[in-house]
Amino acid sequence: MISRQWGFRETVSLTKARPKSRFKKQNIIGANVVVEERSVGVRFRRHTGLLGLIEKILLICIPLTGIITILDIFLYFGKSVWIEQYMAVFLGLVMTLVPLIVPATKRSPRDRLPWYDAILSATGFAIGLYVVIFYPEIVATSGLTPVDRTIMGAIAILFILESCRRLLGLPLLIIVVVFILYAHFSYLFPGPLYSRGVPWVRLANYLYLDPGALFGVPVRIAGTIVLAFILFGQLFFNIGGGGVLTDGALSLMGRFRGGAAKVGILSSMAFGTISGSAVGNVVTTGTFTIPLMKRIGYPPYFAGAVEATASTGGQIMPPVMGVTAFLMAELLGMAYAKIALAAMLPAILYYISLFVQVDLEAGKRGLKGLPGKTLPSLRKVLFDGWIFIIPIIVLVYTIFILYLDPDRAGLYSVASAFVVCIFRKASRINLKMLLAILENVGEALIEIGIVVGAAGLIVGVMAVSGLGFSFSLALTELAGGNYFLLLFVSAFGASILGMGMPVLASYILVVPLVAPSLIHLGMPPICAHMFVFYYAVLSFLTPPVCLSVYAAASIADSKLMPTALQALRLGVAAYIVPFIFAYRPALLLQGTFLEVIVAVVTALIGIGVIAISVEGYLFRPLSWPRKILLCGGGFLSLIPGWKTDFLGLAVALPIVFWEWRLNRKSVEQSIEVPSNGRFG
Repeated sequence: MISRQWGFRETVSLTKARPKSRFKKQNIIGANVVVEERSVGVRFRRHTGLLGLIEKILLICIPLTGIITILDIFLYFGKSVWIEQYMAVFLGLVMTLVPLIVPATKRSPRDRLPWYDAILSATGFAIGLYVVIFYPEIVATSGLTPVDRTIMGAIAILFILESCRRLLGLPLLIIVVVFILYAHFSYLFPGPLYSRGVPWVRLANYLYLDPGALFGVPVRIAGTIVLAFILFGQLFFNIGGGGVLTDGALSLMGRFRGGAAKVGILSSMAFGTISGSAVGNVVTTGTFTIPLMKRIGYPPYFAGAVEATASTGGQIMPPVMGVTAFLMAELLGMAYAKIALAAMLPAILYYISLFVQVDLEAGKRGLKGLPGKTLPSLRKVLFDGWIFIIPIIVLVYTIFILYLDPDRAGLYSVASAFVVCIFRKASRINLKMLLAILENVGEALIEIGIVVGAAGLIVGVMAVSGLGFSFSLALTELAGGNYFLLLFVSAFGASILGMGMPVLASYILVVPLVAPSLIHLGMPPICAHMFVFYYAVLSFLTPPVCLSVYAAASIADSKLMPTALQALRLGVAAYIVPFIFAYRPALLLQGTFLEVIVAVVTALIGIGVIAISVEGYLFRPLSWPRKILLCGGGFLSLIPGWKTDFLGLAVALPIVFWEWRLNRKSVEQSIEVPSNGRFG
């Protein structure tokens, strides 16, 4: 078992914080979930007195130890620490806190700590402390399986499983259990899935102590990069940056046709560049944009669908795409900046399609923009809020220009946000607010910590059992070498397995299973990983388990299924784009300059035409034959090859031109009516 000392970097996710009290409703964006109100005891316990103080200290220790680790503070004192020891501290604190704040069942007491949860909390602390103390010895005697390590390994696995049940429900718990059982009983499986099986003793030791399992890449990323970006997001939103983004979107788009929906898209996209969360974006921006959309005439289900679709796109929008993108960079051995740049064009296509559909819907319903006098002045927004651009510029500059490690880039952005606090009186924070922010960061990392712990177990099982290779072989045989069929099966599997789970868990579950088979058939590795990533994200829009739509529908006061079906229509680009770059890697900047230009132009035309077809409206309602022809032309232009590109244009563009001519004549005739004396 080979490990390494200091010198690790990686990943992401954010939060909208409310530093007044952790017991108010909060949006834990990095975990892609919404933490329910503690104040009413819906989900979490509320501790007071000494126990409450201990809980706060433990929560604050999570980000503080992470900052010390990222900045390599130990080196300034001549000390050297194994990275696995820090991960044990991080995960140990998380496991200590889970039994403290998350009741075992709905009927468990919320106003006091049961004795069994107190024992569990101490056990979680011991699981991390054991690795912190004995890791140098563990490295020196790797391969041995003494009784104490086996017992601690078994306890650690059971603890992660129980934490999954409490925090994330049964889906992820069942999947992790199935993987662990497969590792031991794989000798019972036929064909490509057959393996010798791993003895329980070896399995417990491997999953607990190997650097490729529990304390592996997912936990390392969460404890460094995710932590840094959550801290940046908390601070940025608390000093007023979120309000500036919303006001800017309102001043830019509010006056146009269907302006309220365009404000929702722009603000959700802007929040998404920082947060990288679907549900978190919905509850952050949707509470403002959804009522605004309803007020100008959009039906509730459409308003909710717009917000759900726009917020889901935040997870695929650079520069901050959520923890999964940083994990992708680690698995591919690429700089995160290259991953983010590759993701830029597909994300833009996604939002262009959404923009087109929203605009056409407004035209169909005859909706106008918001009154100019009700909108904030763009000049005033820029004058008052320009200083908030500095932290974002620092983030982009350090990642894309200096190519710094993302965790350090995140902390530099945090430092720049503190500078903004100093020079802007209204944004200054005191010690109490700072401690509250750190506490919120720690709380946000609890759920993330358990998710990445479960992901580590899955990764470990795949490594020790060879399941990744076996499943890829079985999948390739099932598809019979058919590229499109393999893409379809992979997309379907990622969407199904991702339902109800965080994107990270879905990605780490699916990508080792299907990406090797896609790569084997000729797809570039970054395309294969991005393909899986997109469909893992789309689980937040795809019924029946569509978490973004649930959140948006509750705010819009609309029925779930109409909102979900409308969200599917609005998000049509996200379901198509992965197939485009699967056949045209140039869309992910994997090709020559000319290939990239051709891929972008044809994708823009194809996606735009398909959006018009889906809405069934251009300058007037379209007949079914024209909608079908437009849809067919759009798909033809997306298929690689100049013949299909020209054929698609030949089918779609004449219809668009004809509709434009009819609309122009109609406008000219309406202008001439008064001059002919027939007005009124």
